[in-house]
Amino acid sequence: MEQVEKIINEKIQGKALVTENKKENSKKLFIESYGCQMNMNDSEIVAAILDKQGYNTTQVLEEADLVLVNTCSIREKAETTVRKRLQKYNRVKQQSNKKMKVGVLGCMAERLKEKFLEEEKIVDLVVGPDAYKDLPNLLEEVNDGRDAVNVILSKEETYGDIAPVRLNSNGVSAFVSITRGCDNMCTFCVVPFTRGRERSRDPKSILEEIQSMVDKNYKEITLLGQNVDSFLWYGGGLKKDFNKASEMAQATAVNFAQLLDMCATKFPKTRFRFSTSNPQDMSLDVIYTMAKHKNICKYIHLPVQSGSNAMLKAMNRQHTREEYMELVDNIYKIIPEMALSQDMIVGFCNETEQDHQDTLELMKYVKYDFGFMFAYSERPGTLAGKKMDDNIPNEVKKRRLQEVINLQQEHSLYRTQQHLGKIEEFLIEGTSKKNPNEWKGRNSQNTVAVFAKGEYKLGDFVMVKIDDCTSATLKGTVIGYSDNN
Repeated sequence: MEQVEKIINEKIQGKALVTENKKENSKKLFIESYGCQMNMNDSEIVAAILDKQGYNTTQVLEEADLVLVNTCSIREKAETTVRKRLQKYNRVKQQSNKKMKVGVLGCMAERLKEKFLEEEKIVDLVVGPDAYKDLPNLLEEVNDGRDAVNVILSKEETYGDIAPVRLNSNGVSAFVSITRGCDNMCTFCVVPFTRGRERSRDPKSILEEIQSMVDKNYKEITLLGQNVDSFLWYGGGLKKDFNKASEMAQATAVNFAQLLDMCATKFPKTRFRFSTSNPQDMSLDVIYTMAKHKNICKYIHLPVQSGSNAMLKAMNRQHTREEYMELVDNIYKIIPEMALSQDMIVGFCNETEQDHQDTLELMKYVKYDFGFMFAYSERPGTLAGKKMDDNIPNEVKKRRLQEVINLQQEHSLYRTQQHLGKIEEFLIEGTSKKNPNEWKGRNSQNTVAVFAKGEYKLGDFVMVKIDDCTSATLKGTVIGYSDNN
């Protein structure tokens, strides 16, 4: 491990990622993102690629030469929202800016390419998650009057050589992608089909990108991946081909716990988070690494989807209820102050009342700090969509979802109440939405607090005494700077 880290550090020398010569910027790009944080990060990569082609980003739709929407296919609501936005773009195009070009990026692009281009004719170009570097060529096709499409999935592309343009950034927190694709074939999920097989990014390029963010005074970095715990760099290639690599490549491979340790060690004044974790792949080495470093936040998003073994099997989750609970026990044992959040799907195919009760009981066992809860909606192209009946009535789904939400709110309040009277470190990340005279910040557990602005400024680490709370927010009083400034 020391040898690997030494090799990587020798290559970095504190420099930012290499950028190419770019054209003079005279065109306007309007880009919107829907779905997960990976999509937000992908939009920043696209903005960087198009920056070299002469595009500045704009917040004004009507003045844009190129309008792109980065899409999500995970849930039906997300697709419905994107379609409404595309209708809006086209109205603007017809009424006030006929030269505007409209494109769809991301997961919907891969899944609905023929519909968008040939049947509905509502976009000019369609670009999948692995084809963003082809955008300059595709735009030439569009400018020549031809529809343009590239949704080919890659076995190698990680965009590790692209320095993202930070969009809508608070200047304090940034996302850095470390993996792409997913090998977990959960039956409800379309991601493996829209983002391809799993591959990891070169640690050297990850550390370089973080260095560039630190140089710009960013204080918190979130390492992103469809499944960060599966990170495995052995010189490039798909994770599934690791066993075919040379003995040297395998011996010097870097896993997620090692990458996390590298990041926290090299940047001791920078806070680190990561998302998303998969219970079947999370090793206790990661938890011990978190315990070792003060600057790794004590928070894990640990999706479970259901508390029923029957549902977990039907979803092709590669863990049982008991294995998940054992993992949670070990996490709390190693780091008692750890905060956990969940993803939960209710009303999956054939879910019984007992399955639902198993989910509620699991929630009572863990007492998550917060969660993301949804009623199941069948997604075309998934294994469940092809082979299972979406046979739970909507009224049953709604009732079960409300019961899950109600229980989570109880647990969220229980968890925020545990902070009362304590003095904790918070990173100031913006102004409170409800009071312009208050800052909002997050502690290590990812819990938001609001407090009077006073003499403090955006990006400061401050110590806050917690005086009050709701189920979602802490209220406190700043008592001074932390020693992390």
